[in-house]
Amino acid sequence: MNYFDHFIFGIYPYIALSVFLLGSLIRFDRDQYSWKSDSSQLLRKGQLRWGSNLFHVGVLFLFVGHSVGMLTPHFVYESFMSAGDKQLLAMVSGGVFGVLGFIGVTLLLHRRLFDVRIRVNSRASDIALLVLLWAQFALGLATIPLSAQHLDGSMMLKLAEWAQRIVTFRGGAVELLAEASWVFKAHMFLGMSIFFIFPFTRLVHVWSGFGTLAYVVRPYQVVRSRRVGMTPRPPFGRG
Repeated sequence: MNYFDHFIFGIYPYIALSVFLLGSLIRFDRDQYSWKSDSSQLLRKGQLRWGSNLFHVGVLFLFVGHSVGMLTPHFVYESFMSAGDKQLLAMVSGGVFGVLGFIGVTLLLHRRLFDVRIRVNSRASDIALLVLLWAQFALGLATIPLSAQHLDGSMMLKLAEWAQRIVTFRGGAVELLAEASWVFKAHMFLGMSIFFIFPFTRLVHVWSGFGTLAYVVRPYQVVRSRRVGMTPRPPFGRG
């Protein structure tokens, strides 16, 4: 492992996560009017419904799947699922939802590039983000044939151990990737880069999506009549 590998997989993760968290906080504090998804639905609905739905279904499943799969220690599930079974499950489910997300982001990118009205109203960051997501889905799907060469789950365990050592600030994480293919490494690098650019793009609206979960435990809103001095009427207008 050379210096480049140590920087990309040992230092860059912390840079990306720091920019992701601090950048999101600063943007919310200083530029709330830009905190939105900037939907182009009013310009034209064509391809948006299929593209957006397929993309969101795919990316949300993959985000949760990657988070649980990469950050869950092996001893938690080894009593009822082997590493090989877990890898096979990840390959099948990741492949299905990866294809859905890839189709969705392809439709969104095509719409953004070739619809004149939408292209004129698009920022460079909008197009760059979709290109980056398209490449990330493509690389993710490209890892499936490589994973099929290690059906014992050995490579998956090394990748998961790398992620767990990074988030727990333990050493020796980079060395675990010595035998990983460049496809895995490129997929990991683009994933970290998406976190890095997150605060500077429309992706910040994802925070608002998670914020809506607070409504589940939110207390009931008390509504009072503005008619001062008047006795509230009973239900259904009966006196």
